[in-house]
Amino acid sequence: MASVLMLYGTSEGQTAAVAERMAGVVEATGHDVALLNAKHLPADFSLADYDAAMIGGSIHMGSQPEAIRRLVDEAVETLNAMPTAFFSVSLSAAGDEEGQADAEGLIHDFLDETGFEPDRTLSVAGALKYSEYGLLTKFMMKRIARKEGGDTDTSRDWEYTDWDSVEAFAAAFASSLA
Repeated sequence: MASVLMLYGTSEGQTAAVAERMAGVVEATGHDVALLNAKHLPADFSLADYDAAMIGGSIHMGSQPEAIRRLVDEAVETLNAMPTAFFSVSLSAAGDEEGQADAEGLIHDFLDETGFEPDRTLSVAGALKYSEYGLLTKFMMKRIARKEGGDTDTSRDWEYTDWDSVEAFAAAFASSLA
């Protein structure tokens, strides 16, 4: 079985939750998985230690996390030589067709800018975690949600992630490694 890197960049935790779920699916198929936050890589980190990689990041202000971008920029040749998957978590993916198209477009922009050519990609709807936001962030996220037709009740969190889709994506990638 393969040694799989599950690397993620998150700012509010939903991308970490998605990566954890995917890691569990891949592990259940018999592969070894290393789940790592791109911001906190071990000093001896090397892509050469892995047979395959799944990389994901959360979209904020139209961009992937800097740690994800940096790693992909620095290791694009290695990544393109191994089986890879890329997933992107954003609130836009939870919206209407235009929002979903925007989320897909951000994936393609990132791949074009970096030269990264993953074998498969997935756009994942994120979450509004009002209970975890500070006052200013809560206010801004509520304004954005209102503008986009999203949920504005700040007394609770709103999760839009399609977990069946997340699990199917991870299972398909894992089976491609067999």
